[in-house]
Amino acid sequence: MRLLRTSALAAVAALTAAGCTGGGGNDDRSGADPSYEIVVNTPAAKGPIDKAKWSLYAEPQTLDYAYAFDFPVNTVLANVCDSLLRENPDFSITPGLASKYANPDPLTWVYTLREGVKFHDGTAFSAKDVVASLKRHQDPAIGSSYATVFKDVESITETGPLEVTIKLTRPNVLLNEQLAAAPGTIESADFLAKAGKDYGNPQGGVNCTGPFSLKEWKPGTAITLKKNDAYWDSTLIPKTGELEFVFIQDAAARANAFITGEIDGGYLIPTNSYDKLKTSKGKLYFGAITGSYSAAVTNLKGPLGDVRVRKAMSIAIDREGIVAAALSGYGTPAKAGIPAAGWATIPADRAKAQYDALPDLAQDVAAAKKLVEEAGAGGKKIVVATSPVAPEITVAANELQRAGEEIGLEVELRTIAPDAYTALFTDPTTREGIDLLITSGYDMTPDPLEFYQALQTGEFANYGSWSNPEYDAIIKQALGTADPGARATLTAKAQDIVLREVPGIPLWDSPMSLYLGERVTGVTPNITHLSYPWAATLGSAT
Repeated sequence: MRLLRTSALAAVAALTAAGCTGGGGNDDRSGADPSYEIVVNTPAAKGPIDKAKWSLYAEPQTLDYAYAFDFPVNTVLANVCDSLLRENPDFSITPGLASKYANPDPLTWVYTLREGVKFHDGTAFSAKDVVASLKRHQDPAIGSSYATVFKDVESITETGPLEVTIKLTRPNVLLNEQLAAAPGTIESADFLAKAGKDYGNPQGGVNCTGPFSLKEWKPGTAITLKKNDAYWDSTLIPKTGELEFVFIQDAAARANAFITGEIDGGYLIPTNSYDKLKTSKGKLYFGAITGSYSAAVTNLKGPLGDVRVRKAMSIAIDREGIVAAALSGYGTPAKAGIPAAGWATIPADRAKAQYDALPDLAQDVAAAKKLVEEAGAGGKKIVVATSPVAPEITVAANELQRAGEEIGLEVELRTIAPDAYTALFTDPTTREGIDLLITSGYDMTPDPLEFYQALQTGEFANYGSWSNPEYDAIIKQALGTADPGARATLTAKAQDIVLREVPGIPLWDSPMSLYLGERVTGVTPNITHLSYPWAATLGSAT
């Protein structure tokens, strides 16, 4: 197990709490106060509540865990489906549907499963469900977003009614921890077979073991969950009878729904509404996040195939201006793909010192113009995807366009609806014709290697198909290194290559945001809500 200690959270607060007002020239915060505190949890609920309404910025495209690769779907599924292991709000990893596990040799993991667990339809949970659920990720016909998590798996077998053994072809220290998140989700084998191609859609639904079950999915309107009174973990039997997820794509409409009390809460709050929400009847919270916002290079066959052009775009950007204009100062310019919080397998002071030692990505327009000229890229066109999913995405895309055109490139903005924007991360065909995609990367585990191994050749989240043999070799070595400190040293070497080759352009670091109306409390505000059944602790604030 790896634990993100309280001291590590304090390091995150130190990195992010001093909001930058920047030099972008568009700071219209009008006296806004960007001070905030990073917390692990909100005050505990004082009692039950019959029903709560929660906002999502987009409707999930599916509730199939194999494609749960974005915030909306994981925010829902974390409460419906359990994984073999569990990631907790303090980032510790503990047993889940597996009551214990063993690693008798570097190539073997053995999971002993809990007795007496039942799926939402009342059928018993067993080893066959684990085998069926995990093997789906390996099936090319499924096309799981998490297929690469299992790339080193040789076999997944039922070695007893309540025992499953995973054999590896080579050591992979991340596999076990990733089974605490979406890759480790367990569904009924019989239900998977019965639902077939309808599994996870509004007609087929899901049948898991979590603290909530799926009651109804009205496409285009809402997903409603209901309390599972028979949940196997008595400490997490929900305090909320029903939880309705409402899809509100317009950022201003979401903020207004919070203020009027129409919606009880939500994650990923529109940044331009922070200060208004701070004065509302509810409360705005901030939690740790393990990733930074960046512009992923999704096309290396165009102008950005030349590393000089990628570097030019990076140093032409006014990051402080983005933080000021888009985040109202609630963040800092990023130096790398993940902040210090993403290095939770090493002491917090080492993580902070390591991050602080990275070079600032300072704006240098003259140097950027020179690089574009040297590359012979003047006048060439790049396409940047943008979306009204959040104001910071729009502001950042506009800044990418401004920066690119200032250094001699032609930059087209391609606007994509929020519910379609999420498909850019799961369906490669939707990225055709796009050169840059603004994304918020994050780790499912406390290990920074998870983030950087996703940039290996052929990895699903390597959106631009970037490839570097030296990088691949370092990642392979790190995956086989059991000692966290030594592994972090190797990961830092991989990070240096990424910063040198720029397969993605770091933009900014900002905390996870959560708004709770005056009626409710009790949930974690940090990134672990994508794996942990956060809504089980949601309840009455009075």
